[in-house]
This record gives sequence, structure tokens and C-alpha cells, in this order.
Amino acid sequence: MKLPDKKLVAFWGRLLVLAAFLVVFSWAGDFHLVRAEDSIESLQQQINELQHLKELSEAATAPLEKELANIKSRIAGIKSELVAAEAESQHLAGDIEARSLQLDAQFTYLAARVRSYYKLSRQFSPLVTFLSAPTASGFTRQLSYRTSAVDQDKAVITKTTEELLQLEEDKKALEARKAKLASLRLQFEENAAFFDGEISKAKDYQEELAGKIADLSKRQQEILAAKTGTFQTTVGDVPLADDPASRPDYDPGFSPAFALFSFGAPHYKGLSQYGAFGRAKAGQSAEDILKAYYGGGIEIKKDYDTNIQIQVDGYGSYSLEEYAKRIYEVPNSWGDDGGMAALRAQAVAARSYALARTNNGATSICATESCQVFKPEPKGGNWEQAVNDTKGWVLVANGGPFSAWYASTSGGYQESYSYNGYSTPGFWDTPSGRSGWTGEAYEKQAGSPWFYKAWYKDRSGDSCGRSHPWLTAEEMADVLNAWVVLIKVGQSDDRITPIGSCWGGNPYSISELRDKANSVGGGYSQVTGASVTYAENGVTANVSFSTDRGSVTISGADFKKAFNLRAPAKISLKSGLYNVEKK
Repeated sequence: MKLPDKKLVAFWGRLLVLAAFLVVFSWAGDFHLVRAEDSIESLQQQINELQHLKELSEAATAPLEKELANIKSRIAGIKSELVAAEAESQHLAGDIEARSLQLDAQFTYLAARVRSYYKLSRQFSPLVTFLSAPTASGFTRQLSYRTSAVDQDKAVITKTTEELLQLEEDKKALEARKAKLASLRLQFEENAAFFDGEISKAKDYQEELAGKIADLSKRQQEILAAKTGTFQTTVGDVPLADDPASRPDYDPGFSPAFALFSFGAPHYKGLSQYGAFGRAKAGQSAEDILKAYYGGGIEIKKDYDTNIQIQVDGYGSYSLEEYAKRIYEVPNSWGDDGGMAALRAQAVAARSYALARTNNGATSICATESCQVFKPEPKGGNWEQAVNDTKGWVLVANGGPFSAWYASTSGGYQESYSYNGYSTPGFWDTPSGRSGWTGEAYEKQAGSPWFYKAWYKDRSGDSCGRSHPWLTAEEMADVLNAWVVLIKVGQSDDRITPIGSCWGGNPYSISELRDKANSVGGGYSQVTGASVTYAENGVTANVSFSTDRGSVTISGADFKKAFNLRAPAKISLKSGLYNVEKK
């Protein structure tokens, strides 16, 4: 070393302030800084994505609730990561401070070592040491001692120099990290503030839209109730509804032609009778079928008291098993076509439903499809065999009989419902989920005529003069005009009912309703194309139309309401899961 003693001490003293950080923190500091840089890059990427979402949102006119919830979740996640990153920076800063304080304790020691090294390196003379040593071995020991001391001092100084230089780099990295986090925080707060505002506005919009949906007249409510068709139907008591005009391959004789096809009917909850038939044909047992539709948490109690009496309206009292033998809900023929497991599952559901109904305050149960179809004569055949095979089997939840709902066809998606503190699952009723829905649904495989159907008749068979469910381009545009007035604008108007005399009242003509829609912001004259999107919860999410006024997208629920209020005659949608066919 050629530096003067004081300058050398000052130089090492300055470096030692930084060295304390590295001595205390060593490898842990390197780990935190490397990980922190990765997290900052991740945060930057997420905020860039958030900025992109902001730009998309600015271009959107009505953000969907699902997307808004996703954005809020992402904002919360980024905020959490920012807080964690800032806390980590505070931890790093605390470690730097702690290591800096330890410098004071080490400074005196290292300064002494620096001075010792400097003196030894300047004052050491091998000749003087040789002459002053009393013996040769003494000379060797002194020489070895001095050499070792010098080497130790050099090692300490070299190591400290390297550590202090690294510490300088770490401090710079920490300062850069703090600056980056400050920038990220600013970007985040700007984006979060924007989305908070957007979400608030979207919520206001949704509330405003809900308020805009007009109050319907009593007549309109009756039409909706009749057309929506939350009716009860059973496979065993109602003739099959395989009407050629209701199929998508029907030719209405004009083009373009549009028809709305419902997936399933009527209530989509609990056991699907055709779905159970399809599952049975696929090799599933009665227990498999019951667990599929009512959930893995349901208990199948197999020793229920069969002497319990069921009081049937108009027919008197029957033991549980004698009552079950008189239920007419599924055809005996299924048992000859691989469907005995479906009949067994139905027998268990029938017992469970009757017990739950009579145990829940009702003294009796009706004998029609409003409850369960009951006849005084035993059904016999495969049905009686299925009842015997499952004698005493009842579905139980939380200690009581479970109200086992069922219906003919759900359209490939089973909705959840709750009873006695237990909820059934919601799921796509196919071997491979939604991906195989339209072709692989168990109901479709079992041949249900209600799986995909366009409805234009009521339960009595009346079609109000229509021979098919297909609409012209002008008739479809007329439904859009009903949507404009009643839902988009929100005007109450009891003249928006189906054209014709079968519903009474004074409905608008097509031209009158188009003029009405034009007067409130824009009506439609022609529809040239249509498409739908489906939601994961088993409903049609949106319907999009190509029209003479460009493209328009309507929520599935709003369009269903407008369609059932205005579609001609008895043409209707029965399900919230539907499609638009065009020819």
C-alpha cells in the first residue's frame, strides 16, 4: 500500500460502513434481491395487463358482471402483491440499517488491523529481525509470526473490500427497487381508481337497467307464465312430443327463417328421467345415478320404515311401498332396453319426494303430475320389480327425507337446488362435461324428444293457427322491437303481446311496433343472421343478431322475455338454455 496512513484508514472506514450490511446479511440478501426483481417484473406485467383491460373497458359499452368481478379480483391480487413487495423492501432496508449499526462495533478493530498491516509492511526488516534473534529458531519463529500477521491482515482487508463493493451494489439495487415500487404503486392506484369508477358505473348501469325493465301488465304476465311453461310433465303419463315441425331439419318453405330451440323442459333440477335412462344404458347402477344427480353428500338409507303411511288426495292411505308401486312416472319398456337402473333410481326418488312432502307439514300428497302421478292400480311389470329391488331405499339429508325433485329432460345441464340444508350439484350432464354437451348428453343418447325442441303448441296441442315454429326475418325483427321498447328503453306498454286473437287484447301490428321502437331510439326491419354464446352455469348468456341497423347483442334472459311476450301465437322458449337456428 502506497497511500498515507490516514487516507488508507479513511478509505477502509468508508467501505466498512457498507461491509457491515453484507457481513450480517450475506447470502440471504442476494436471495431477497433476486426474488424481488422477479416479483417486480411480474407486477409490471400484471399492471400492463390491467392497463390493457382499462383500454378494452373504455371501448366497451356495458361490461359484464362476470368480467367486472374478475377485474376486481385481479386488482385485489395486485394490491396484495404490492403490499407484500413494499413490506419486503422495508425488511431489506431494515437489514441494511442493522448491518450499518454493526459497522460501528467493527470499525475500531478493522482500523487497528489496517494500521498494523501498514506498519508491518513499512517497518519490517528481515536483517534486523535476524540480528535481534538470540537463536536461529527464534529468528524463524519471529519471521513466521510476522508473515502470518501480514497475511491475515491482507486477507481481512481483501475480503472486506469485496464485501463492501458488493454492499454498494446492493444499496443501489435497493434504491432502484424502491423507485420502481413507487412507480408501480402510482400506476396501480391510477388503474385501480379507474376500475373502481368503472365498476361503480357498471353497477349503477345494471341497477338503472333493472329499473328500466318495464312493469308488465297482468295480461303480459299471464302470457309469460303460459309461454315460459314451468309446467310439470312425466315420461310415463304424457305421450312423446316428437313433432317433425319442432325439429331443426324441418323446412318451413321460406328463407331466411329463424326458430328458437329450447334445451330441455321443464324445471332442470334433480334427477333427469331421460338422463337416468341414458346413464343406465351406459352401465351405471341406481346408486351411481342417484349420486350423480343428488350429489355425493346425499345418504341413501336402505332400511327406511316401509310401514309409514302416505295419504293420497282422493285415494286414501297406502304404505310407503304400496304407494311407490302405484307411481306412473317412467315407462316399463325402459327396463327391457337396458334401463332397469333408471327405474330403480326413480323408485327411490319417488319414495323420498313423497316422504319429504308429507313430513314437511302437508297431511297428504296430490295424485297428479303437480306432485307425482299416482293411480290406484299398481303399475306392475318392470316398475314393480324396481320398487321391490329398492325396498326401503330413501334419500336422506341431515337426518330427514330429501325432497328428490325430478323431471323428464333438463337439456344437458342440471341446476342446483337446496332442501333441508343440503344442496344438489349444478353440472353438465354428459360423460365429458360441457365440451360434449350437445352430442353426448345422457338425455340425447337416451333419445329424449324434449332435449332440443322448438315449441309452438301448448299442452292441449293448440297452436293458434301456426303449423310450425319458424319466423320470417320481419317477424324476428318484430321481437327485437319489443325488446327495444320494453327492456332496452323500459317503457310500460301493454300492447306488446303476440299478434293475433288467441291472446286477446289489442296488440301492435308489426309496422306499428316498428314505428314505436323508432320513436324511442331505433327499430329494426329485418334480421339476417343470429348466433348465441353459452355460460358455464347452463344458460344462454347472449344472443347476437345481424340486422338492417347493424349488429345487436342482447342478454339471454332479456331476449327470452321479449321473445315470449311477442313471438306469434303459441311459439315460445321453455328454457333459459336455448339456441337460434337459421335456414
